[in-house]
Amino acid sequence: MSALQGAIGRDEPYRNGHAGRALASKRIVVGYGFWIFLLSDIIMFSAFFATYAVLVGNTAGGPSGRELFDLRNTGIETACLLLSSFTCGLASIGARTHSAPWFYGAMAVTFILGAAFVGLEVREFAGFIARGAGPQRSAFLTSFFTVVGCHGLHVTAGLLWLLTMVAQVFAKGFRADILRRFFCFSLFWHALDIIWVGLFTVVYLLGAGA
Repeated sequence: MSALQGAIGRDEPYRNGHAGRALASKRIVVGYGFWIFLLSDIIMFSAFFATYAVLVGNTAGGPSGRELFDLRNTGIETACLLLSSFTCGLASIGARTHSAPWFYGAMAVTFILGAAFVGLEVREFAGFIARGAGPQRSAFLTSFFTVVGCHGLHVTAGLLWLLTMVAQVFAKGFRADILRRFFCFSLFWHALDIIWVGLFTVVYLLGAGA
């Protein structure tokens, strides 16, 4: 009996080590796969940026960015999205420490800021269309609505994903698989902030000064 117990004792570290390596491998595979998805998204936005740069001067006699863009409104949008990235980071700390109040509070603020960003963008689009500056007016406006609208759709999808993550944590707690999904969500949300900084600079700042 003692020999059997000794064999089990010697085998236990091996099994624990194997399980730890398997868990780490799964976490690495999930992270690596999601990074590939983010890179494909960045490539898509790079193509949109290039298209916009080529078509920005093709206004067909219609309004240009200098006549349309309101940097005060866009500045508020930018502040909302950047602050939401900060609160998403706070939610990550709450998830890592399994602090439910910290996690839920930070995620609620992140959702409010993200929804405010989307609302301001929709209002901006509606204002342009009401002034006769819809996407069909010129090649410049087509490319503008495409690149900015695509980013807005990504933020909207991120908000739905955020609600899903909150529901999963509420129902199942801070399980390892849920934390991996939240890690992917946080990468996605931060990537949207980085893309928006490029949009704000190239489309709005340069466009308003053209």
